[in-house]
Order: sequence, then structure tokens, then C-alpha cells
Amino acid sequence: MPNRLAHETSPYLLQHADNPVDWWPWSEEAFDEARKRNVPVLLSVGYSSCHWCHVMAHESFEDQETAEYLNAHYVSVKVDREERPDVDAVYMEAVQAATGQGGWPMTVFLTPDAEPFYFGTYFPPAPRQGMPSFRQVLQGVHQAWEERRDEVTEVAGKIVRDLAGREISYGDAQTPGEEELAQALLGLTREYDPQRGGFGGAPKFPPSMVLEFLLRHHARTGAEGALQMARDTCERMARGGMYDQLGGGFARYSVDRDWVVPHFEKMLYDNALLCRVYAHLWRSTGSELARRVALETADFMVRELRTNEGGFASALDADSDDGTGRHVEGACYVWTPGQLREVLGEQDADLAAQVFGVTEEGTFEEGASVLQLPVRDGVFDAGKVASIRERLLAARAERPAPGRDDKVVAAWNGLAIAALAETGAYFDRPDLVEAAVAAADLLVRLHLDEQARLTRTSKDGHAGANSGVLEDYADVAEGFLALASVTGEGVWLEFAGFLLDHVVVRFTDPESGALFDTAADAERLIRRPQDPTDNAAPSGWTAAANALLSYAAHTGSEPHRTAAERALGVVKALGPRVPRFIGWGLAAAEAVLDGPREVAIVGPALDDEGTRALHRTALLGTAPGAVVAAGVPGSEEFPLLADRPLVGGEPAAYVCRNFTCDAPTTDPDRLSTVLSG
Repeated sequence: MPNRLAHETSPYLLQHADNPVDWWPWSEEAFDEARKRNVPVLLSVGYSSCHWCHVMAHESFEDQETAEYLNAHYVSVKVDREERPDVDAVYMEAVQAATGQGGWPMTVFLTPDAEPFYFGTYFPPAPRQGMPSFRQVLQGVHQAWEERRDEVTEVAGKIVRDLAGREISYGDAQTPGEEELAQALLGLTREYDPQRGGFGGAPKFPPSMVLEFLLRHHARTGAEGALQMARDTCERMARGGMYDQLGGGFARYSVDRDWVVPHFEKMLYDNALLCRVYAHLWRSTGSELARRVALETADFMVRELRTNEGGFASALDADSDDGTGRHVEGACYVWTPGQLREVLGEQDADLAAQVFGVTEEGTFEEGASVLQLPVRDGVFDAGKVASIRERLLAARAERPAPGRDDKVVAAWNGLAIAALAETGAYFDRPDLVEAAVAAADLLVRLHLDEQARLTRTSKDGHAGANSGVLEDYADVAEGFLALASVTGEGVWLEFAGFLLDHVVVRFTDPESGALFDTAADAERLIRRPQDPTDNAAPSGWTAAANALLSYAAHTGSEPHRTAAERALGVVKALGPRVPRFIGWGLAAAEAVLDGPREVAIVGPALDDEGTRALHRTALLGTAPGAVVAAGVPGSEEFPLLADRPLVGGEPAAYVCRNFTCDAPTTDPDRLSTVLSG
């Protein structure tokens, strides 16, 4: 019989709806029940494409005996970290502080007042490698609760007090200058892997936000080393196993330093961020590889992640059926030489093995290989390789597909909107811009209420129950601002303004200018989460600073500019020390140092040939954070178009920065020179 999760919208929670565990969703009622029964709360946090979450669910939460013990001695609460990033952040901070590490599944034991007192991640069904079994942990915690309650509540109280004392040392609320950005670049150079690209050792994550900083820094200063790190990292990732060589799109990360074997789940946020990075790399260098990867990644998102309502789904699972009924990581994506021969025949299989690095020993498990594009001597017939790729992709389509998490997350859709809008504009693909507009329409229609407050998630056209957090407001505003620049439709600038007003009023500390991840009127947790560092996606804090800055450049709004600059004080403090983890903030700081530039394009009509040429040139400018408004003279769509006439009856471009303007130009080449950083 289904438990209480049967009525939830989260695919992750629904995966647990038939467990014998009597799960509760995160709610006040769950904690009331724990108080009434005088038992602790087991909090289990995960997400739908998490491999070890599935393993622990199968081993423990589907086990009748374990479930009966849990139901007798605990109130069990299941949380989807993608729906409730605030709950996840608060308890993950406690787990990391207590154990020195974290991850998912996250397993935390709480008092009925939601105070944590014992922590872990995955627990096996039987003792293994020094780890106790899950049942042993449950019994030990129950015993401590029954026999040493005072000690347990004292520990819980101390943990909460310690967390409250971990307020961010904020610095002086001033934006970083040349010196801090140079130190950040030096720090990145030290951690750079010159042999393989990327930063640090294994596992290697795509450093999307750092790559944006490097491209902007090169554009502004001409630093060749910054461009080299970005270009080489992008090439190595695109040639490695983390990139899907047949279908496009990126897996979550590489388990090794060489980008060979990925963790196979594909997340919307990674693909949105990387699509945009490769489009910007092409804009800076004209690299054909960057162009191909940007377009293939955009096409992957539209083909495989787009929902019926026009939004974008969160993720594809790492695991799928290997054809024998077993769910195995990577089963959909890997190939043996024998499988190549089956699809391609002897001769083409040999060529495919050479092109994609498939060996008899294999690069993954059980003799299978992850497809890569190793650099080889000799030239392959491009037509032949394209034909091989098509046939392998068609054969792969017959394999059982990985599961898809159909939940639409506002923040990640904002990132996808920005990526698709820009990629569509750069490469003359109006279909991609249309996909971005459709996703933006869905967010306005379903996720935004009359006060422009955001709902975090939706599924199948139904809005979820959870309020948006800072990253939702910031990333959706970022997407709308990109859409405004690309389409020339001022309504997207207006919507971005509504969202950013919430950031200023509800998420900002009026004293220091620091930002919080949850609104002032959000549900009270044991601590109000606040993290300025990037994780897999930009932090809400630095994403908000970027969007506030762009909005201020578009509108001349001093309060938004001031809020952006105050928020960037944290980048001044952290940029020189941990540049790998605050790349989006460093990118915003580059825009501040460059102005950012404000570009107004006026013409008799947006689809007029001369207007289009100037508009496209403006979008292709590499000046960090430049904003673009395009329209007809006298249009009220964008503040930047006010008092901008045609020049001699011709379409014209006006470029301003730091309260000074260049003479208007009708020449795209002249505009290109002005906007080349």
C-alpha cells in the first residue's frame, strides 16, 4: 500500500511511494508526529538520478524488516534535494562540519525540533569496510535516544549553536579590483592540469563558471594564459568520455583525471552552462569544435530534456537496463568491439574503434568502452564518420533508455533559456530561440504568481508546493535578460526586474548587502542558509550579483547597481583564496571592471537587414557582461533606446560605459572593434 509520498510531484519522492517505510514529506506535521510519539526523526535526502540513493533504497528502504524497525522507532522524512535545496544545504553543512565530508544519499537523525545529532551518507545493509550496517545505526541511535536523552539533546543544541556561529566573514562589501582578479588567475594557474585540462585531480568536474571568468578576463585584458586554459579544458572535455560523442550533451563529471570515464547522469544545469561556455568560446576564437559542441548540446537539451509543456526536465539517470533486466550504470552509452561489429560490419567497426577509442580491454567495466575522440594521426573520411555516428546512435536508440526526472526546476530552466537564446542567435538557429521563449513562457505562466513570487518546481503542468530560493530568482532573471537582448522584446527585461526587486527586498541583508539563499519570509529552518560559493551551478549569491548588474546597465537603476557591487564584496574576500569555487562571482567582477558596456541598436524594424547586422554584431561582442537592447527609434521597450535616433536614416549602434558614450556608428565592423573587449 502506498505511503504518504504517493501525493507528491517530485519523481524522487514518487520512487519511494511504494516503500514499506512509512515516509512523510518534509512538513510541520511530520515533526508534530515525532513529538507526539516521542521518537527521533530520520531525515533521508537524495535526488532521482543519484546512483547510491537507488542502491540504499533497494537494500534498506524496500526491505520489510528494516522498514518495520524504522516505522516502530522513528518518524521517517524523505526530501528531494532538488526541490528543497534549503533543507539540503542546512543539514549538509552540519554533516560536513561533523564528519569532514558529505554527499548523497544524506542520512541525518534529528530531534522532534529538527535539530541534528547524528549523521551519515550511504549505510550498507551489512557491515562493510569499517562501516556499520544501516540496521546497526538505527538500533544504536534508538538506544541512545531511549537511554541517554540528555546527552543527545545537548549534542543537538551544541551543533545548532555551532552552525549559527558559522556566519560568513563578509569582507568590506566592495567589488574586487585588478589586483584580486590577477590573484584569482594566478591561483587557477597553480591548480590547472596542463597535461589534461581542468583543475585538480580525480574526480574532475566541468569548471563551467571558472571558464566563463577566464573567457571574460581574456576579453578584457588580452591575457593569453586565461584563454589557453579555457580552450584546452574545453577541448579535452569535448574529446573525452564525459561528452556524449553520439548524441551530444555532457555527463555529470569524470571519475578519472583524463576525462575518460564519466558518472553517466546528465543534468540540465551542466548542459545549459556548458552549452553557453562553448558558444562563448566560439565567439572568442571561432573554434569549429566549440561551435559543434555548443549546437549538439543545445540540440540534446531540446531533444531529450524538453517536456510536453515546453520546459526542461532536470536530469537523465546514470543507470539503465543492460538488456538482461539488471540496472547498470552507463549501460545505454558504452560499447564493446563486438557490439560495434554487430551494428556496422567488420570494416566500419574497425574504423569506429579507431575514431572513438574502443579497445578489446575496454575503458569501462566488463570490457566495454566509453566513446571518446582521442587525437589520432591521420585523417578520417568525415562523411564516413558521420554515417557511423548516425548508425550507432540509431542502434543505441533501441536500447532501454535511462529514466528521466521530469521535474522542471525554475533556476535550471533559467540557465537553459540563456544558453539556448544565445546559441540560437549566434548560429542563426531561430528554433533554439523559440525553445528558450517557450520555456520562459512556461515559467511566467506556471511558476510566477501575481506578486512575481517564484515557485521552485513544476511537473506535468502542475506547480509544486515549494517556494523559489535565491538561485531561482537569479537564474530565471539571467535567462530573461539574455532573452531580452536576443529577441528585442522588452517584456523579458520587465519580468527580470520584478524578480530582482524580490532579491533586493527579500533576500538581501540591508545592513551588509550580503545575500541569503532563502527569503526573509520563508519557512524557518535551524539556520538561514547562505552560501556564496559555486557548486555544480552558480551560487544564488553570485548569480544574483550578475543579474542585478545587467539589469542596472539596461535601466540605469542605481539601487540595483549598488546591490550588485555590495554583493560582490564576498568575491573580493574569496576570489584570491578559492577562485575555483567562485568563478561566477569573478565573471561578474570582470563585467564591473569593463563597465559593463550598454549597447543600443536602433533601426526601422528589427528584421531590417541593416538592423539585424548591427544587432548580431552586438551580441557577438566579447566585452564582459555587455548588455544589448534593440528596437525602433522612440520605442519604450528598453530604457537604453530612449533618445536614440537613426543616423542619416540608417540603422545605428550606440555604445556607452561608465557614463560616457562613443559616437554612434552605422558600421558593423566598427561596432565589432569597439565591443571586442
